[in-house]
Amino acid sequence: MSISITGTGSYIPDLKISNADFNNHNFLNLDGTSFQYSNEVIIEKFKAITGIEERRYAPKEYTTSNLAFFAAEKAIENAKVDKETIDYIIVAHNFGDLKDGYIQGDTLPSLATRVKHQLQIKNPKCVAYDLIFGCPGWVEGMIQANAFIKSGIAKKCLVIGAETLSRIVDDNDRDSMIYSDGAGAAIVEESNDGGEIIAHESATYANDEANFLFFGESYNKDDKKKAYYIKMLGRKIYEFAVTHVPTAMASCLDNSGINIDEVKKIFIHQANEKMDEAIVKRFYKIYGKKMPEGIMPMSISKLGNSSVATIPTLFDLVKDGKLENQEIKKGDVVIFASVGAGMNVNAMVYRI
Repeated sequence: MSISITGTGSYIPDLKISNADFNNHNFLNLDGTSFQYSNEVIIEKFKAITGIEERRYAPKEYTTSNLAFFAAEKAIENAKVDKETIDYIIVAHNFGDLKDGYIQGDTLPSLATRVKHQLQIKNPKCVAYDLIFGCPGWVEGMIQANAFIKSGIAKKCLVIGAETLSRIVDDNDRDSMIYSDGAGAAIVEESNDGGEIIAHESATYANDEANFLFFGESYNKDDKKKAYYIKMLGRKIYEFAVTHVPTAMASCLDNSGINIDEVKKIFIHQANEKMDEAIVKRFYKIYGKKMPEGIMPMSISKLGNSSVATIPTLFDLVKDGKLENQEIKKGDVVIFASVGAGMNVNAMVYRI
């Protein structure tokens, strides 16, 4: 018996927002001044750097916990488990439930409690809690679920990553084009199906790096909302990620005892196409190798950056054969890796 992912599910909203939909935005510099370039040039440069062509936004009537619930239902069905036998529900997110038109996040009760309520799980020993770990939250939830099961205090866990980032962005900030909405979920349990969490690695860099992602005021100095929005120091994050994520991945792989040539896929947080490619190239360079073609499935061009939801939704898409020219099969070794607010990094080696 080993600890494995026995079911997955995802919720990807239908509403598509293309880059052209940002043509009428009034993008501003940090000091509130206008850019010297037209929006067409700004958007063209944005696409060249991030790879994003479009992103998905949640319907107005749904909150983050609703998206998490939809993904959870699918994972439970896919795993063919009795929901009453789930010991832990772990929901990774960053901003709680954000109602359309409101900027204040709602985490009372926790999103995990709300998901349990929507699932109508009656068992009080099914413990529900939230995990705030930035974009690496879902991977960290998987690591925690693995520890719970290994220690014997749980047999079955539901791990969800969900976010509605579109509702916490500053429309005057060009970085607002990065973010999107979605949810992904997995059932983790002891199984004899061959799947196995082999190794994992986590780290928090909280000195100079702590505030690379933060809450800040609008770039529009006339904004009277007195609200805070998601902000980031993009260049610093890029430099941090390409330095620390490859070494975390290598440390995790070394601890697993798996040879790098056995790795079939790398599911990396869909943050920025160029950054992700640089991370994986540096990872292979550590072993004196070139990045194999097709090793890194990507969904960011069509789905944008949905934070904690990017890895579980991407994994679910590839697992179900819904991403062109990408597939995984039983026995394949894959790596999950992420970086985000904190600054946090993590990685996990998994055998399908």
